[in-house]
Amino acid sequence: MSRRIQRVEDQIRAQLAHLILHEVADPRVDEMTTVTAVSVSPDLANARVMVSIYGSEEEREESLAGLRAAAGFLRSRLASRLTQKRVPELNFELDRGPEHSARIASILEDLDHDDSST
Repeated sequence: MSRRIQRVEDQIRAQLAHLILHEVADPRVDEMTTVTAVSVSPDLANARVMVSIYGSEEEREESLAGLRAAAGFLRSRLASRLTQKRVPELNFELDRGPEHSARIASILEDLDHDDSST
């Protein structure tokens, strides 16, 4: 990956984190939403925005719908904050990494507990 793409991804991630926390007025999107990663296509046309949202599955889906509804607003705000001419289309997805990590840790803990009790 080029340094330029990496720099753009980092800028978008930082700016989106700020915008989501301070400027998105949709009540479905709350302060428990974290931008975990941004992956931009080589032509800078699309950005895959991974977000971690705490709460029930229903709350996560509601927040994700709110983010998708605010994508145009967020893109226009990014245009005024980024140095490049082209601002990518924002595609929000749930980052299930922390969820999977917690599950794996739980399984390993159970295995360790079972080994020590035998």
